[in-house]
Amino acid sequence: MNSVCAKFFLTVSVIVSLAGSARSQEAQDPRVVEAARKEGEIVWYTTMSSDQSNAFMERFQRKFPFLKSSVVRIGGSALLNRILAEAKAGKHYADVVHGTGEIVLPLMNLGLLAPYVSPESKMFPDDLKDKKGFWTSVYVNSVVLGYNVNLTKGQAIPRSYAELLQPKWKGRKISVDDTYATFLQGLISVWGKDKAVEYLKKLADQDPVVVRGTTVRVQLAAAGEFPLVIGYANIIQNLAEKGAPIDWVALEPAVVSVNTVMVAAKGAHPNAARLFVDFTLSKEGQEKLWDFQRIPSRRDVEPKPAKLFRGYKRYVVHPEEYKNLDEVARLYAQIFKTR
Repeated sequence: MNSVCAKFFLTVSVIVSLAGSARSQEAQDPRVVEAARKEGEIVWYTTMSSDQSNAFMERFQRKFPFLKSSVVRIGGSALLNRILAEAKAGKHYADVVHGTGEIVLPLMNLGLLAPYVSPESKMFPDDLKDKKGFWTSVYVNSVVLGYNVNLTKGQAIPRSYAELLQPKWKGRKISVDDTYATFLQGLISVWGKDKAVEYLKKLADQDPVVVRGTTVRVQLAAAGEFPLVIGYANIIQNLAEKGAPIDWVALEPAVVSVNTVMVAAKGAHPNAARLFVDFTLSKEGQEKLWDFQRIPSRRDVEPKPAKLFRGYKRYVVHPEEYKNLDEVARLYAQIFKTR
């Protein structure tokens, strides 16, 4: 092949590559942009930490500087209670809501969410979005098994849920969270209620260390308080990358919870809300999650490292599965005697 042909094919390859990239991130509808410009404001209710949510909003406003922003950051259940209290009082301040899967169903049932299928949603796997557009996963939390590499040296790490019940892991050698109702819900969905409950009872018989908070428990595991910890993959990975003697494996299927984005049905700025959803789901918005050590949901945005959400079987707990959440939470608490 002569140099002229080589240059031609190189040029064609670059054009094709750029075209594919352009298709993966949709251009904004100019009518929506203009309507949002007239609205002039966006109100975002979120469970993300203040530093993260402010940084995320700042990136959004670089694209749409004509929108004045209000960011309301509240924890999961408190966020739901605030929205419900405001709705009861006839107030509807939020335009967009970011929150855990548990808050979706109550909002849907009361007609407080508007369906919106973002053009970006086609880049999301089917198990990470609602077909009607009521919610799409922004980022995920995968429940995996962390282990202290020093305390488990020379031992076979459990590679299945069954192996976690081996006698050698009995006696305060495993840490579980006291509020992981989603973990139980996922196992119920996969195995059925009887098998899931039976398994967790056997796990409780292992005399685990029951403590609230994944970050705290992972830090304790890294410090040598116990060799095994059931927790979120990204938190374990983040500490491992900082040099802590900890690593993790996925017990299959790994139970995955979602943090979702939703459009409020009665918000005052519906077009600004759509722009914000589009940005949240865009490649640019999803890549911003790397800065927060989150696991992006978008198919063409790899987690860092990729193994955080690649290479193992998963089960995503959909928001609709939380219809018996209170019952599941009570059952989980009873099993681990946290109440």
